[in-house]
Amino acid sequence: MEKSLVCITAFSNKFWKIKVQGNMFIVSYGKIGMQGSINTKEFSSEEHCLREANKLIQSKLKKGYREQEENIVQARQMTEAEFWQLIDAAHQKGDFMEEQIEWLIEQLARKSINEIVHFDSQFNRVYQKSYTSDLWAAAYIVMGGCSDDSFDYFRAWLVFAGKEVYEQAIADPESIMPYLDEEEVPQFEDLLSCATIAFEEKTGLEQEDFLNIYNSLAGDEGPTPEIEFDWDEDDEATLSRKFPKLWAKYGEDPLG
Repeated sequence: MEKSLVCITAFSNKFWKIKVQGNMFIVSYGKIGMQGSINTKEFSSEEHCLREANKLIQSKLKKGYREQEENIVQARQMTEAEFWQLIDAAHQKGDFMEEQIEWLIEQLARKSINEIVHFDSQFNRVYQKSYTSDLWAAAYIVMGGCSDDSFDYFRAWLVFAGKEVYEQAIADPESIMPYLDEEEVPQFEDLLSCATIAFEEKTGLEQEDFLNIYNSLAGDEGPTPEIEFDWDEDDEATLSRKFPKLWAKYGEDPLG
């Protein structure tokens, strides 16, 4: 017999696991994301061992632990390459972004909690790298204005466009022009919450629980970097010189 339990609340982020082997059981416990500690205990018979193991399980359940179908401590992480592979695969799962994000959430919900967390960690890393003055200026031109929230959603759209498009845009924001849809504003807010939704669907827990476990397993969420702007929203001459191709197409006729 083997049972894995977790306790994830605003004040607790722990795992507890018991494995019965004959007349002995092995208990491992600790903070999620850490190796934890291990204890063993031997009994006079297998029946006695099983009874005591069940008592411990019931005791943990009464204290707020719940069953977990996998050992999240041992679960594998998600690499950057796997992150981009999932983004690329989503593009093949429907004609519309709404269909594609639904598929992505469904796939994430089938993965381990660790993989869901590290998908979000990989996303946050590339997402923060896109927080630049040049990309904001490009988004401002394309959309005829760009608030903080709009820039967040624009950067999510850029990440969802895939690794090649994303990396080209970091180097040259005007490279996004072939990928712009004249019928839609380049924003994709839904990508920002897809990992959280997948976690909720998998566990039945809430966003606060995801943030707690994210901080334990990834622990890389920091403040948004500061931008030193080299353009002004009221200075059209500077914007037109900065990105002449974008300005020629969208300066007088922005999307949206």
